[in-house]
Amino acid sequence: MKTIPFGKTGLTVPTMAVGCMRIGGMETKKAEELIRTAIDNGANFFDHADIYGGGSCEEKFAEAINMNSTIREKMIIQSKCGIRKGRYDFSKDYILESVDGILKRLKTDYLDSLLLHRPDALVEPEEVAEAFDILNQSGKVRHFGVSNHNPYQIMLLQKYVKQPICANQLQFSITNATMVSAGINVNMENDAAVNRDGGVLDFCRLNDITIQPWSPFQYGFFGGVFLGNDKFPELNKKIDEIAEKYNVTNTTIAFAWIQRHPAKMQPITGTTNVSRLMDCIKASDITLTHEEWYEIYRSAGNILP
Repeated sequence: MKTIPFGKTGLTVPTMAVGCMRIGGMETKKAEELIRTAIDNGANFFDHADIYGGGSCEEKFAEAINMNSTIREKMIIQSKCGIRKGRYDFSKDYILESVDGILKRLKTDYLDSLLLHRPDALVEPEEVAEAFDILNQSGKVRHFGVSNHNPYQIMLLQKYVKQPICANQLQFSITNATMVSAGINVNMENDAAVNRDGGVLDFCRLNDITIQPWSPFQYGFFGGVFLGNDKFPELNKKIDEIAEKYNVTNTTIAFAWIQRHPAKMQPITGTTNVSRLMDCIKASDITLTHEEWYEIYRSAGNILP
């Protein structure tokens, strides 16, 4: 599998991340098959969060692979914290408490990356900096990032945090492409020109922050999968046409569309199906042409001025 730089960390990581949000309810043997298939094919970057299954996803992950130091060194593990019932919490004490819980459930001594999970309106960046220093110096967390943060929120954190922000998880797919469409429609009087994120795509590129797209096959806010969906006839026709050309599935093409962007994004797949996981892995070997990328973009209803 191809690799990309992971922010300014010096790490090289696979061009995709394996999301573990849904593995909590899997049979242990099925979860093991999924994880080992990913590792065997070079997709050894696993994304967790303390709220996924209330922690059960992290527990199932560790149980499924019989976590030990040998298998641990074959993986890059990331988790997220900061979401609590009815609120977000980036306080120093809560971050430290959350990481201890994550490490216990994953049966590991360290995380390769910890992300702050959605912005906390009451964030005190000085406290975040203290927490990050303690976690970094103790060896519990090696690198740090964020999720769904805009440029100014990242800049505010970075003013106090010593460690570079390495990643930003953002919703992005063919049908949720506002990060791209706002740039294409600059200075136009249409909805696509609305800048909803402060130019976060270009900001992350300028500052070597790896964008990790979540819900790469979803439309709306978890409205459903657009692949094979009657709501998107033109899009599916175009994807199927290109998939046939490359002799791959529509899943592979939808994933390759994201990876074709020069920002070197690392999309996160949330599948628990081994066959679909392999379809995502195959996308690393496909580079869509300039024309194909735009054809898919327009077939989803995205406009060019």
